[in-house]
Amino acid sequence: KVLLKKDPKDGILSYCKMKHPNEGILILKGKSKKGIITIEGLVIPPFSYGGQTFAGFPHSFLPFDLSYVGIVHSHPTGPADPSVTDMQNFFGLVSIIIKSPYDTNDDIFAWDSNGNALEIIFES
Repeated sequence: KVLLKKDPKDGILSYCKMKHPNEGILILKGKSKKGIITIEGLVIPPFSYGGQTFAGFPHSFLPFDLSYVGIVHSHPTGPADPSVTDMQNFFGLVSIIIKSPYDTNDDIFAWDSNGNALEIIFES
């Protein structure tokens, strides 16, 4: 399960709207305890890059931080299912994919490193 707190959720929605029609990418900060990954904050990765069909960042420039639990990126078109490239670039414990129009909880999906859907609990 993934618990997505309100402030990071709002930040994800705003950031992805701002980056549209390009993909946006952010690092998820939080903790994992008793099978629940709690997302408490976001980081814009240094030297991130993106276009209409891709987004990424060089991992070598990240400072060491044990609170990084995954990444979130947007899919400006199509479904929020992880692509082969998404799975090859999996980072941390969870990958959140948000699809356009980036308006509601229904646009946000979470995946584990095997491509299995994870339940998201949205904190209001």
